[in-house]
Amino acid sequence: MRCPYCLYEESKVVDSRSTDDYSTIRRRRECLKCSKRYTTYEKVEDIPVLVVKKDLTRESFNKEKIVNGLIKACQKRPVSREQIEEIADEVEKNISNKMITEIKSEILGEMIMDKLKYIDEVSYVRFASVYRQFKDVNTFMEEIKNLMNYRDGK
Repeated sequence: MRCPYCLYEESKVVDSRSTDDYSTIRRRRECLKCSKRYTTYEKVEDIPVLVVKKDLTRESFNKEKIVNGLIKACQKRPVSREQIEEIADEVEKNISNKMITEIKSEILGEMIMDKLKYIDEVSYVRFASVYRQFKDVNTFMEEIKNLMNYRDGK
């Protein structure tokens, strides 16, 4: 960070504070050459994530869409709103930690289903039926068979 007065590159931080919304850190600095003080702001860079849909169109990642899909899949099931939010948060965090800028909707759906199958198998099958667009009863039965094999450790 260059001093705005003398352009010297070395400074010391005199004071650091978070802004009210905790999204930015305000730092008071003092130039080690001219001793003048100045303020800098530090903010985490937001990397927008795009979801690549099956038809190859792209749209911005939206955690609320995950939550809404899970709410529908978990309707009348013993799955709390907290558990639904937890799944959506974990998926969002996983994407963010990998520094991904684009993710295929198929991978996103698999990430969600992988978390959901530990919470409620019926909700899992409901979500999978919409996500995988089951064409017939055989496809539906195949998914249930896979779930049962997974549960039985095969």
